Amino acid sequence: MNWEQLLSTKRSRGVSGRYGKSTDLRSEFEKDYHRIIGSASFRRLQDKTQVFPLDKSDFIRTRLTHSLEVSSFAKSLGQNIGENILYYKKDASFTPRMKEDICSILQCAGLIHDIGNPPFGHFGETAIREWFLRNLPVLTYHGTAVNKILTPQMREDFYHFEGNAQALRLVTKLHFLVDEQGMNLTYALLNTIIKYPVSSVQINKSSGHIKDKKMGYYYADADIFKDIVKETGTEGKRHPLTYILEAADDIAYKTADIEDAFIKGIISFYKLLEELRMIEEDMPDDSGGFKPAEKLVELYERGKQKQVENPEEYAVKNWIVRVQGFLINCATYGFTSNYKEIMEGRCKHDLFHHTFAEELMNLLGDLAYREVFTTDAIYRMEVAEAAMLDFFMDKFVAAVVKYDDEGEKLDSIGSRMISFISSNYKKAYHYHAAGKTEVERLYLRLLLVTDYVCGMTDSYAKRLYQELKAIV
Repeated sequence: MNWEQLLSTKRSRGVSGRYGKSTDLRSEFEKDYHRIIGSASFRRLQDKTQVFPLDKSDFIRTRLTHSLEVSSFAKSLGQNIGENILYYKKDASFTPRMKEDICSILQCAGLIHDIGNPPFGHFGETAIREWFLRNLPVLTYHGTAVNKILTPQMREDFYHFEGNAQALRLVTKLHFLVDEQGMNLTYALLNTIIKYPVSSVQINKSSGHIKDKKMGYYYADADIFKDIVKETGTEGKRHPLTYILEAADDIAYKTADIEDAFIKGIISFYKLLEELRMIEEDMPDDSGGFKPAEKLVELYERGKQKQVENPEEYAVKNWIVRVQGFLINCATYGFTSNYKEIMEGRCKHDLFHHTFAEELMNLLGDLAYREVFTTDAIYRMEVAEAAMLDFFMDKFVAAVVKYDDEGEKLDSIGSRMISFISSNYKKAYHYHAAGKTEVERLYLRLLLVTDYVCGMTDSYAKRLYQELKAIV
């Protein structure tokens, strides 16, 4: 892979010149930024869950604030890594302009990396996947089970439903503003958000390669996927910037989950300190000059000296900032030290693998899982969320199976359910279903449901559920 091709400015709607004669001096990737922040899909992230659904606190993060943080970390990593490539002359073809483009692409990628996720966080993805696993074998179409009608890849798309694949679909097809090309973003940006360049039938969790863990695109979007990877020269490989985006996402959510849990009183200062001390004992003396437990105590003592009202809160919040800086340095090292393997598509692990940050990242993720994600409060919310999503899937799928089918007639409730679906999504469906086989149209109608459900915000989903269930 080479940077000239990886940083392709091509768009589905025509090919843009990199520096054409125009009064608009923005780069193509800077134009992407403005397309994203002006979109309704991006605005909806302000009312989507990161960890705590429908939280009343204005401190707790949403998908929007998380995405802004990821965007910021990704751009910072791009600056660090780009400067390292130039300074250490790791690639003779790499230019200062490419460094600027990388920063712009990563800034945009951070904004849209979660844009396809359904309401209620990652559990929303799980609930939708499990609905299909339970229901496709019993759902019938013209007397035959739907799972027997769909092709293997179509069926596996639903069994492995994935927010990452939905993000690609949303920005390339569902943002039906000008035409069927969605936001019409650059291919370099689109390839960066494809974390897993494999289809649902190519998933291989035992391969040991990070790119094979999940699917990155639906059968319905295979053509645009193939066009993107051919244009950027990544066929079968991860785009190098995807590693950086993923590191930024990991830094953002693993530190934010701890901070949010502390603010909500779920994880205490002393619990965090106890956990950090356990890993610090095993860290080598030359661990990048950063001792996490030692730094937390140092900040606590500083808070006491400053006579702040809550030295524990002062320490944790400032510690989070210090940790983020440490992690950015480690991810920078992870990319530059594995530069050859990344550029050849052979790097199997994330950027923290075999760095001083690896054990700390594992601890933060494990601590959040044990103390936050497996608590009764979260479980109660997830059961309620599953009830809402199951209801939507039951009602909307029953309707779309008969929608746009000459052999079936929608009943009065079904027609009303179809009317609730966004006209943009229905318009996109009809455009892409034109000339397709009966099986392909059925598959696209099932995607029409997931498209609509994924577009819901948490509040809208809760309100619609209450209205349709006549809950006063």
